[in-house]
Amino acid sequence: MNWALPVYKPLTGHTFFHTTELTHPPTMASINTRLLRHLALFLFLAPLTDSSLAPKINSQSTFKSQPSSIYIVHANHLAKPSHFATLGHWYTSIVATQSPRPVADHFTRILYTYDTVMHGFAVQLTGDEAQRMSDAVGVLGVYEDKPLRLLTTRSPGFLGLDPQFGAWRDTDSGDGVIIGFVDSGIWPESPSFNDSGLGPVRPSWRGKCVDAGNFNASLCNNKLVGAKAFTAGPMPSPRDWYGHGTHVASTAAGSEVRDIGIDMFARGTARGVAPKAKVAMYMVSSLSTSQIAAAIDAAVKDGVDIISISIADDVPTPFYNDIVSIAVFGAERAGVFVVLAGGNEGPKASTVKNAAPWMTTVAAGTVDRLFPASLNLGDGTVLIGQSLYTMKANGTNMVPLVINPCLKKTLTPDQIMGKIVVCIFSSEDKGEDDDDQGQGVDIVETMQRAGAAGIVSVLTSSWSPDDALADDTAIFPCLGLGYAAGKKLRAYMASEPYPVASLSFACETVIGANRAPMVASFSSRGPNPVVSELLKPDVIAPGVNILAASPGDAGSQDIPRNGTYQLDGGTSMATPHVAGVAALIKKKHSDWTPAMIRSALITTAATLDNTGREILDNGLVDPNGNAKLIEDPAEDFDNYPLSPGSRPSHLLNGH
Repeated sequence: MNWALPVYKPLTGHTFFHTTELTHPPTMASINTRLLRHLALFLFLAPLTDSSLAPKINSQSTFKSQPSSIYIVHANHLAKPSHFATLGHWYTSIVATQSPRPVADHFTRILYTYDTVMHGFAVQLTGDEAQRMSDAVGVLGVYEDKPLRLLTTRSPGFLGLDPQFGAWRDTDSGDGVIIGFVDSGIWPESPSFNDSGLGPVRPSWRGKCVDAGNFNASLCNNKLVGAKAFTAGPMPSPRDWYGHGTHVASTAAGSEVRDIGIDMFARGTARGVAPKAKVAMYMVSSLSTSQIAAAIDAAVKDGVDIISISIADDVPTPFYNDIVSIAVFGAERAGVFVVLAGGNEGPKASTVKNAAPWMTTVAAGTVDRLFPASLNLGDGTVLIGQSLYTMKANGTNMVPLVINPCLKKTLTPDQIMGKIVVCIFSSEDKGEDDDDQGQGVDIVETMQRAGAAGIVSVLTSSWSPDDALADDTAIFPCLGLGYAAGKKLRAYMASEPYPVASLSFACETVIGANRAPMVASFSSRGPNPVVSELLKPDVIAPGVNILAASPGDAGSQDIPRNGTYQLDGGTSMATPHVAGVAALIKKKHSDWTPAMIRSALITTAATLDNTGREILDNGLVDPNGNAKLIEDPAEDFDNYPLSPGSRPSHLLNGH
């Protein structure tokens, strides 16, 4: 669908970025709403600036004369003087001229070069050198490198996927589609990456697996077809010691593995949303923008169809000043669909990340699976929460209740021994001191040593469904309560001078008893903090208590992880669900552009939950939906002026 674009006069005094509580199915009324939404996409750039497209120096970076740090130099490759044989020779000349050092070969100083989704290089510079570099002929911008942050036996079934009908049957489960992951690496030995029944990768594939110390290229197969690492270390290895990349890759494209669960919980057949799709991992060790851009560049060059990125910046940045946004724009222009996490800073408004119009931005929602347990109060009230504790208990032993800040320094025996400790967390609270914080494995270890009788964690936000659950609760009596139950608990403790309670654990998994999906309390929300007319996130996907593959020996040495599959949550976990659905769409419609795939995801999203009530946001991604209104606004984006004489394609070459 093409749009006739009016000319808008740019305004000053505004900046850019987003989220939202999205739209309804495409009835005629909602189609009109959707037309207005896309018109808003073209309006959103107008207030950005009345100056040139991209500042020579990243406006969020203050260049310092010392010490040196990594900078990304974005270059217009068309400006290369003809006497340089290659772009590499030109880049070396720029470095040698603007940043002279006593080295024999200035090319060795270049950390990464970008030649597919954008052009340029990353190099170590002082602030003064970066300033000079920004004035060099052919340089579009210089950006200081910065670190970003990492943000399923049931979820495919919850999305309506079934081997006998619908998307899995119609697309052969995404067979042959290649999904690239920019993440913490991969654990290739996981059963989720077995290649049983899969054919070889297509001949046009240019990726490979590296040999690097603890990662042997022979570990790759017809499922894991690529593994590279972007790191400053001497032997860059894509092996995942953290677990995040392994989890998201298996969520999107894990092979079928039967009888998987956490002890007796969540048992079933684990598989990804596109279980026959192929996996390519691009490990970024420092999560820095220079590495992420290099990984995106390599993935597109290798020939992936989809890229999944569960990483985000803490600070909203105008897209023309955001090197990841520029790289994603280049990837989409090259025909690669990119899906990104919307962030974990909910329930506060205007917190969404990765919100450029060419990005597909994902929020996290709950699923219809619970692990019920109860807190039995001294006045007879029974509060239902969730737990993965593996020892059944009938809750007859009443012990004192005590509220504690749940910091390591406050979890002492004199405060908590023999008591059920209540930890009350705001879902947007990061704690007063990360080093002193009692969370996850640390809180369990500390309370065990101090002799606590159990733990109850309570979320204080009214947006919170019962989505607080940690996989380390299997080895200690722990229970998570949502907002409503937590409010009753606090009222009881306020009214009783000596509050007491007991814990009951049924040690079971219940399907379909709770309303779902609901937007997870932690999921970042709109409106767009920069341009409210640009609606984001685009869809929600399962992101709470998602079971997927994990490195077998990752985690605490004192508290073992439960095998090679773990529950985890976040928009990081929601994002690969959408990557998997995109792979199914790509398999069925190989000629569709990224913008068409995004349009299909949005227009087919389910707008009612399992109780028939309306879902906030744009709706739950629906892999079995039939595309109702497919639009391709890519050309429209390129025709819209960002500022006088400039448009989005100038992000890549300056004109």
